[in-house]
Amino acid sequence: MRAGRALLFLWAAGCVTSGIGRPVRAGELKDGVYEGEFRSFPNSAKVRVTVAQGRIFDVEVVSHFASGIGRQADDVIPDRIVDEQSTAVDAVTGATNSSRVIMNAVEVALQQARR
Repeated sequence: MRAGRALLFLWAAGCVTSGIGRPVRAGELKDGVYEGEFRSFPNSAKVRVTVAQGRIFDVEVVSHFASGIGRQADDVIPDRIVDEQSTAVDAVTGATNSSRVIMNAVEVALQQARR
């Protein structure tokens, strides 16, 4: 039984700590509108990212499956990504997995925009 709990803990930790992107370098991105999706049990998100003048201009959460507290990340994380020009921003307290799912979905979208 202890081994089962340890494996469950390691699996859950892996869900929360999925790799997240990085800062965007000036001129690295092609202008356009890109979509990305990411899932990490129990959350998933679909985003639409607008790139203008080679920078992240807007991030819209199109859909996000999350608990009540996880929905707090819907407004906060996109603003942080735009402000910091990075897909690796501070997560919303209490909504860590939801925050990371959104960050990873944006990173997936930006992979299409990289020159």
